[in-house]
Amino acid sequence: GPACVLGIDLGTTSVKAALLVETEQGQVVAESCSRETQAHTSSLEAGPQGMEQSVQRIIRALNECLAALPQQQLQRVTHIGISGQMHGIVFWKKEKGCKWTECDTGPTFEPEEVSHLITWQDGRCSPTFLSSLPPPQSHISLATGFGCATVYWYLKKSPDFLKPYDAAGTIHDYVVAMLCDLKKPLMSIQNAASWGYFDSRNKSWNTDILKKSGFPVHLLPEVGDPDSIAGRTICAWHGIPKGAKVGIALGDFQCSVYSCLTERTDAVLNISTSAQLTISMPLGFQPPETPDPSSAVTYFPYFNGDYLAVAASLNGGNVLATFVDMVARWTEELGLQVQESAIYTKIIKAALAQNDIKLSVHPTVFGERHIPEQLASVTNIAVSDLSLGHVTRALCRGIIENLCSMLPVQRLMETGVRRILGSGSALARNEVLRQEVERIFPFPVVYGKDVDAAVGAAMVM
Repeated sequence: GPACVLGIDLGTTSVKAALLVETEQGQVVAESCSRETQAHTSSLEAGPQGMEQSVQRIIRALNECLAALPQQQLQRVTHIGISGQMHGIVFWKKEKGCKWTECDTGPTFEPEEVSHLITWQDGRCSPTFLSSLPPPQSHISLATGFGCATVYWYLKKSPDFLKPYDAAGTIHDYVVAMLCDLKKPLMSIQNAASWGYFDSRNKSWNTDILKKSGFPVHLLPEVGDPDSIAGRTICAWHGIPKGAKVGIALGDFQCSVYSCLTERTDAVLNISTSAQLTISMPLGFQPPETPDPSSAVTYFPYFNGDYLAVAASLNGGNVLATFVDMVARWTEELGLQVQESAIYTKIIKAALAQNDIKLSVHPTVFGERHIPEQLASVTNIAVSDLSLGHVTRALCRGIIENLCSMLPVQRLMETGVRRILGSGSALARNEVLRQEVERIFPFPVVYGKDVDAAVGAAMVM
């Protein structure tokens, strides 16, 4: 049979794997599988501000995903592309990061001397704490949840935590390092930029700035281009042959965009846990040398030296999930039991019946990186707009309007955008959100182009 490429995405809530095969029509997805990680765990050091995940549970979900794919196709895998959630950090001991064991589908690895993953959603670094750190020489402002900021936090608040570890990376850098038995972790420019203290122009860490402040620079990975090969598998892995090429780990956002962006005149709107609106920058664009902390737009390194302009909102599907959770708790306090999935279905149906609303919800319940102190608010409350349908419609409208305020329609027009590609789990299953996208943006919107980081990671290979 034809050779296969395996794409893997280690997401915030789930792990996905996709097998691509080459046909006369180009690459097509032959098989895919997804498993929820249920990896969230409490943070001993950071308390309620911390957002951590169990690496063991993430790898268990990855193993379950691969075990569910057809063995005969896994045996034909020649290349593996891996993406995952950016900004976050996991620490491990180089020689003891994992142990290889036998399972039903062949050898696999299990995490050994590894910390929790401190995710991009982590809130332990307050604005005051961040302002006490040396300013980075980078076009990206430092924010809580960024790998380097998290290292500084441990350095100042819990220095003993760092002592057992001599390696660090994103969760997907960790997987690549384990598969290829890398002596020093290797990180793509995409992931390095997401950690802070990385100069994308000359592709290097701010080692001078970091050393002066006592930062443990030995924890910083080597950095490579996002289309390079990190190494080869040291074992047959779930039937994938030993010696399969493994790409350097990539940003999930860049891979999502790569899986669907065909024209430079397309904008991509993705709403899943968080929300992003992105456009391609002109060829040869270079980001500014210093960050503008008040700017809502960040420039993400893409592929082949290109950049994406991204309005990366921290408020997307998680806002609706928080609202549904609130409704469920209120219902419970009233002595009733309703499943959250049932609440979701009913509030969407109710919102579809309400179009003309005065109620205004500013939904930034998780803040935004460029204005972390701004929380959510509700205004224009009238007696006539108090039904669940009104509130849900206003909430969906607020999510889209918030994104639009970060990267306005005027700027999209100036950049030459001709259409919007809509994607992401929250957008796919919420017709109200889709209606609001079409109400606010004066461009044709194309849905159903499955934006898929696992597929994008495989396509890059």
